Amino acid sequence: MKSAVFFVAFVAAVAADKIPDFLVPGKCPAVNEKALFEKQIPNHSKYAGVWYEIALTNNPYQLLKQCVRNEYSFDGSKFIAKSTGINADGNLMSTTARFFPCLLETLISPSTTKDVTFTAPYVILDTDYENFSCIYSCVEFNYGYYADFAFIFSRSPSLSDQYLRRCEAAFKEIGVDVSRFAKTVQGSNCPYDTQKSL
Repeated sequence: MKSAVFFVAFVAAVAADKIPDFLVPGKCPAVNEKALFEKQIPNHSKYAGVWYEIALTNNPYQLLKQCVRNEYSFDGSKFIAKSTGINADGNLMSTTARFFPCLLETLISPSTTKDVTFTAPYVILDTDYENFSCIYSCVEFNYGYYADFAFIFSRSPSLSDQYLRRCEAAFKEIGVDVSRFAKTVQGSNCPYDTQKSL
């Protein structure tokens, strides 16, 4: 189930004799997800709250393009994240995700439906819970390809260089090229008050 959507995209691309640019040859980098998870378990409640998307790598599944604001709640067993922002058409949009810490996976679905769009790993490479969070997700395929996605989050619409460097170091440590990141537009032109009412 984890790679179902990616697999369909891969098969369709092979049939069309074209590999999507988010699929690359090789394997996911070695990440000690279990150790990270065990270290973070006591602090899951601290992770709740608002996170703004500061930057991300190419991600065709991220429909929100600007002013991305994620509001996380934690009920003791799972996270619910409501993400709001502006899509490629310039319209306000909202999505909902469920995070199951015991599975280290995320279920993403549009807010207008209960159908699950895809399941993917959600690995917090580094965070101080108060300022920044560095998120990584990687899925492998039997055909010798993998797809990975990375995010940099902040508790405010901007992130100081010291925390940005922390994330860059975390990604470099597992072999992710930080030049792949594109900044997400945030700031005074973002309708955060409007987003809260979506």
